[in-house]
Amino acid sequence: MDSEIRRWMGQPSRDADLIPAATVIPLRDGADGLEVLLLRRDRDLSFASGMWVFPGGRIDPQDRVAEADSEVDTARRAACREAFEKAGIEVSPSDMSLFSHWTPPQMAAKRFSTWFFATGAPTGDIAIDDGEIRAHRWFRPADAMAARDGGEIELAPPTFMTLFRLAGWPDVASALRAIDSEPIEFFHTKITSAGDDLVALYHGDAGYETDDPGCEGLRHRLVMARSGWRYERD
Repeated sequence: MDSEIRRWMGQPSRDADLIPAATVIPLRDGADGLEVLLLRRDRDLSFASGMWVFPGGRIDPQDRVAEADSEVDTARRAACREAFEKAGIEVSPSDMSLFSHWTPPQMAAKRFSTWFFATGAPTGDIAIDDGEIRAHRWFRPADAMAARDGGEIELAPPTFMTLFRLAGWPDVASALRAIDSEPIEFFHTKITSAGDDLVALYHGDAGYETDDPGCEGLRHRLVMARSGWRYERD
């Protein structure tokens, strides 16, 4: 298995329990278009070591403030808390647009069942903890994907695919408008291989139910080739 994916998944296990988590995607308008904040995790961490990620983490009990809170309401508060703890960004739950939900492969050592939210980032400096998080950088989505393929940074598949989608919008307003108007997509990742390439299969792919990337038919997958990653969707 590719070392980048191994660091994301950890040591393979059998049906590890799902851990509720939330992630926020801070957006801003840069000189050359939409930019997104990524944080580099410390290389000594047991999960996603050295990878560039969005601010996020597990949902804590205190994120639920009322018995009637929905799972999404609780995730919104967790995403806000994580944005502040990881990057010093203060945002309101009401300012977050629900973007997607990700469930990792069954063999992953830590299975974070994660809600992704997008939000316009407030102005001001980013303040990382210099512990779990070692660096930060604002990227145009296309530049971040190119940096991954060039070996400059490492990304997990959900991060790469989120960047792929964000690359289609020119500014924060159009991105949030589109996110708010489109259905939330749920991704349950399956990792397999096709020749020398790793392949992440998603719902709608002809090979998804059978874990067969060679099955003829519709495509919805991330091909993680050594020469570069590519998202295929019919």
